[in-house]
Amino acid sequence: MKESGGGRKQGTPSPCAACKLLRRRCAQDCVFAPYFPADEPHKFANVHKVFGASNVNKMLQDLPVHQRGDAVSSMVYEANARVRDPVYGCVGAISSLQQQIDMLQSQLAQAKAEVVHLRVWQNATLSNHGPNPASPSNSGSPSSRLMASQGKSIFEMDMMVDQPSLGDTMW
Repeated sequence: MKESGGGRKQGTPSPCAACKLLRRRCAQDCVFAPYFPADEPHKFANVHKVFGASNVNKMLQDLPVHQRGDAVSSMVYEANARVRDPVYGCVGAISSLQQQIDMLQSQLAQAKAEVVHLRVWQNATLSNHGPNPASPSNSGSPSSRLMASQGKSIFEMDMMVDQPSLGDTMW
């Protein structure tokens, strides 16, 4: 048998999920059929619960055909969000994600500030003590020069930074 738009076969009475839920005959030109196939009944069930079949039908008929798929995707997303969170819907999900972004941006800014502070501290330490000219690490990286001049591992220096005995606060 041939397939027509929306995944329905010609000559078989296979109603779309919308018509099945609404217990009506699915016409050949059913506006729901291309977007709510029979094998995905939960999609239309949530959309119907939140928006109502009549409103969805009006919205789809008012839109150009090329925009209907996106509109259905948006309605399905909003309906699923409303089922999970009846008060806020997708606004609650968006708000939660925005809070996570804000928190992560704050943590990133803090980490960047700490890196700058450690670099300044490292440069100040190198300036005050200077590299040992006899040291084989004289031509190495600043961190290896710092380690050689201090005679301590980088991990021990991290512990020193965290100590309040440095005088001023870190920031």
